Amino acid sequence: MPPLMISRFGNYVRIVPLKLDELPSHPVLEPPGPRKTQSAGPINNDAKDNPGPPRKTTQTVNGSDASTLDAYGRPKLLPFIDAVLEQAVTFMDEILPATFKPISKKLAPPAKAKVQLLKCEITSTELKEIPWFESKVPRDMPDDIADIDEAWFARKSLHANYQERGTALFSEFDYGIRSDHPLHEQDYTPSVFDAVKVLSWNLPPDSAEEGPVFRDYQNVSMSILVITAKTGTSGFVVVQIPVNIKSLAHAFYSNGRNVREGNSALKRKKPIHGVYTSIERCVLTASNEIEWTMATASDAKGWLPSWTQKAGVPGAIAKDVGFFMKWIEEKRAQKGS
Repeated sequence: MPPLMISRFGNYVRIVPLKLDELPSHPVLEPPGPRKTQSAGPINNDAKDNPGPPRKTTQTVNGSDASTLDAYGRPKLLPFIDAVLEQAVTFMDEILPATFKPISKKLAPPAKAKVQLLKCEITSTELKEIPWFESKVPRDMPDDIADIDEAWFARKSLHANYQERGTALFSEFDYGIRSDHPLHEQDYTPSVFDAVKVLSWNLPPDSAEEGPVFRDYQNVSMSILVITAKTGTSGFVVVQIPVNIKSLAHAFYSNGRNVREGNSALKRKKPIHGVYTSIERCVLTASNEIEWTMATASDAKGWLPSWTQKAGVPGAIAKDVGFFMKWIEEKRAQKGS
């Protein structure tokens, strides 16, 4: 892959789970100890002995503006969200068209549109070249980067902007995919049986009625860890990033609390902790069609060989298009439209 393209890769929208101290500050999260960085020195030299109140810094570290970090080395909320959204949009609008290779086209009834499937392998050598700490919001390169490869699969489909069987209005896509994404995904995807909100962040209020707005994004929301936003009046993006929350008391499946407190036999099963990252992008084109693109990389860990996972992902993500259209049709019937 060309070095210039690798330099555009993000350091956050990756298959490597975020650590709790790589998340923005939250009342539930303890202030971390002194952050071990890949810089010439720590961001806050006296954080261990005298944490004190958070304070602003404008120190530059390896090309990164340390003002995007707080006194404990956590990313500040708005710079973090901005970085993740920018990386996601860049991935979908620039990297995917330039690097992903077509696999096949599939039907996904009742959807009318055909689904184009694509793939891209990102090697550990290429992942090492990502500007992990030199990015706008720095993040340490994982210690086990040499053992990590990312197998990305994507789908792309073009839908008529109509309220009829097999397709949907742009507003219906926005409602079903961006708004309350985890809950709606659980509703229309048979393989997702539960969605538990662990943490969410309150963004600064904005005068706009539709919700928080900053930079080029509107209706921005963030929970652990799903970030959604409108990109202008004719597009939106949804980003899901893995986070290691096993030590977090507010977690449910990741820390085993579900085994004791689950309200059904299925929800009391001991889970296998895989990792999953995805980006969904919808854009209303000049020809009044909706371009829906989704890209994902995952590792189910433990029980499935990697070749089996890779073989199953393309077909599964294609079916999601049909599942969504069926769900939208059911929603219309409930409303009587």
